[in-house]
Amino acid sequence: MKDFFRDNGFWLLLIALLLSILLGLGSVILSGSTDPLSNLANTLTSPFKSGVSAMLDWAEGVYGYVFQFSEMEQELSDLRRRVADLEEQARQGQEALAENAQLRELLNLQERRKDLEFESAKITARSTSNWESTLTISKGSAAGVEAGDCVITETGVLVGVVSETSLLSSTVATLIDTSIEVGGVVTRTYSAGILEGDFDLMNQGLLRLSYLPEGAGLVAGDEVLTSGLGGYYPAGLVVGRVQGVFDDAAGMSRYAIVDPSVELGGLIEVFVIKDFDVVE
Repeated sequence: MKDFFRDNGFWLLLIALLLSILLGLGSVILSGSTDPLSNLANTLTSPFKSGVSAMLDWAEGVYGYVFQFSEMEQELSDLRRRVADLEEQARQGQEALAENAQLRELLNLQERRKDLEFESAKITARSTSNWESTLTISKGSAAGVEAGDCVITETGVLVGVVSETSLLSSTVATLIDTSIEVGGVVTRTYSAGILEGDFDLMNQGLLRLSYLPEGAGLVAGDEVLTSGLGGYYPAGLVVGRVQGVFDDAAGMSRYAIVDPSVELGGLIEVFVIKDFDVVE
């Protein structure tokens, strides 16, 4: 079919032209027009007019499509901006809810522990290695923070102990750091011991409760608090729960592995206990 049109294209065009002329003449004769040339011209140009009209209609359709597409793009951009605004509002709302929850917990702690004087501080840096586990906080000696101060969360969970201070910041040895030694007590049995960091346990996020009394009937899940014995640290701060109880290498004493309650990696703000009532 393509070859037919290619080989006979000239003759087909000529026949079409002659037919157009004949149709024009026929139209003149039948219409009785007094201006045959005008009618003939109209007849001959009619296909071209139709083509131009079709092209104009097509162009108008394309313009309308482009205009509608542009409007849709603008609406999509507006929707994206609106979604971003709503997401930001939701994020701010979640932050506000978290802050309100933290404030409520702190108020509850202050109500329960009127013996404690707090100073809030932000976590500004973290250092965890095979040798230490420390935090840097945004308050120092200018705010009354001193080495040996306990650091807790808003719920009264022990984070660690201030080891060094500068004017505007302090270093906190976390409760799994090997430098930590704090008196601890198991609430169920009242068995007391010494909470201390251990090199082997630090990388697991655990610590020891050593020097347990003979016959201490500890079991996994027992709650451990600070004992306050000696008056160096406040009593009743939440440390964690017993994971297991073991005999030391010499078989002379028993110790417990304690899983801390604090999530060190998720801390943003902490509270330094600057003063407390000593338990006699």
